[in-house]
Amino acid sequence: MRLLLLQLLLVSTAVLATADDKATVSGKWQVHLSIAGNENDQVCTLTQDGSDLSGTCVSEQATVKITGKVEDKKVSWIYKSEYNGSPLTIKYTGTVDGAKINGSVLVEEYSAEGDFTATLSK
Repeated sequence: MRLLLLQLLLVSTAVLATADDKATVSGKWQVHLSIAGNENDQVCTLTQDGSDLSGTCVSEQATVKITGKVEDKKVSWIYKSEYNGSPLTIKYTGTVDGAKINGSVLVEEYSAEGDFTATLSK
């Protein structure tokens, strides 16, 4: 009987540890990014469905729809926008740490890279 209880305890602990390794990013995030000396703030509302990510990001310039992925504690999303009539593709790649995401951002058409931080709104 003790052996059975010990095995159940070990299995349940392993399941809980696995669950903690997966990020959940659904919610409203305050995102600050810096690319080539340009600072920008936006509010992104992210919706996670399994490993798929969707939602919107709102800044002073526009509201855009995002698509992305969540794998373990890694998150990535992309959206299309424009600047002075030219198309832009913005790619985010980050790591979730509780209520924060830190990572890099790339403006594909200009090969401009920068950093971003996101904090979950309460």
